Amino acid sequence: MLRKILPLVLVFLSQICLANQILIPMDNTQTNHLKAYGLAYILLKGDIEVEWLLNYRGGSFKVQYSKSIENECKLRAVSYEVLSETASAQIVSEISSPNVNMDVVKLFKAAKIAVYSPIKISPAEFENTDAVLLVLKYAEIPFEVIYDEEILRGDLPKYDWLHLHHEDFTGQFGKNLRRTSEADIKAQEAIASRYGFSKVPKMKLAVAKAIKEFCAGGGFLFAMCSGAETFDIALAAEGVDIVDNLDGDGIDPDAQSKLDFDKTFAFYNFKLQLDEYDGMNFSDINSAAGRYRGWGENEAYFSLFDFSAKWDVIPAMLVQNHEHLIREFFGQTTAFSKYTVKPSSLVMGTSSNSDRYIYGELGRGQWTFYGGHDPEGRGGGGRRMPTDLNLYPNSPGYRLILNNVLFPSARKKKRKT
Repeated sequence: MLRKILPLVLVFLSQICLANQILIPMDNTQTNHLKAYGLAYILLKGDIEVEWLLNYRGGSFKVQYSKSIENECKLRAVSYEVLSETASAQIVSEISSPNVNMDVVKLFKAAKIAVYSPIKISPAEFENTDAVLLVLKYAEIPFEVIYDEEILRGDLPKYDWLHLHHEDFTGQFGKNLRRTSEADIKAQEAIASRYGFSKVPKMKLAVAKAIKEFCAGGGFLFAMCSGAETFDIALAAEGVDIVDNLDGDGIDPDAQSKLDFDKTFAFYNFKLQLDEYDGMNFSDINSAAGRYRGWGENEAYFSLFDFSAKWDVIPAMLVQNHEHLIREFFGQTTAFSKYTVKPSSLVMGTSSNSDRYIYGELGRGQWTFYGGHDPEGRGGGGRRMPTDLNLYPNSPGYRLILNNVLFPSARKKKRKT
């Protein structure tokens, strides 16, 4: 009798195991939010479908159970829960209720990621503090580093997702040699010469226009710090000389009035900073948001908007977090002056005097601009050092970066509002 019953029991147990799911909670119970994103990315890269549970316990992930996935959770120190079929169905039922601001987004394919950085061509030690480079490495998400030459030769269509960080697309080398070495300058001048440009500002404009074409064609652009500000300045100033001394000729005296804001992504009506090469301000896009009395004193915060997960799916994905107040942080471009942000830009994170986190669409593509340099960076005198993310595995500011990394993996619904 036992021999007859045992196979039936084994079949029944195997069916239960197959029905089990793994929930990766993203609320305050999660031990390592950042590596949880890396796990989701690696699963997608292995053609394993991941469900993103918007606004459910901080934007949790759910995936079909397997022992190998459970082991990956343990290896990465990512908190997880094994769900029965009944428990999983209850979660889905709760999320689908019209009375709650939640939804399920299916993620299907890992985006191929490129990071635009001068570390491709020179030591550029300052770029080792690029927050996106740091978090991609920490979360174990694969990426490729590209720079001007790869873009000029037409490599961008190989990628789905492109990041710009502490870059100067106006061709002024950051307006300060504290962040751009002589080696960086010579390397950029050499690329400009190889591709037939008479000076670096003209080459940088060509790069910016290629990135714009990449986005319009369906790519996703994520820019932070001065990369966001100078990208739009370069586009607006096409055909106008806004660089003094460095390129061998003077600034067009009518430069400000010749800016074409129809060419930009996010900003308009901004005023250029056209003084000598001794400061670090490019325009009044850059807001003075942040901690005014020093790091660690009277800390200021920006807040995330609460979007409808069922109707405004794209921004809802991009603001998933276990915190709704994010600590301000500095950068060459800290945040964006409200009066320079186009009405067509969707503000997702803001403070009383600036917008910090904005989104928009161009053609078939999307873009996000995020002000500041490093969400967990520390200021003060001396050399900036890379942030050790082992100390910040639950950083809400870094989570916003990783939301953008996973976003292209979703089947996107059109934003309603």
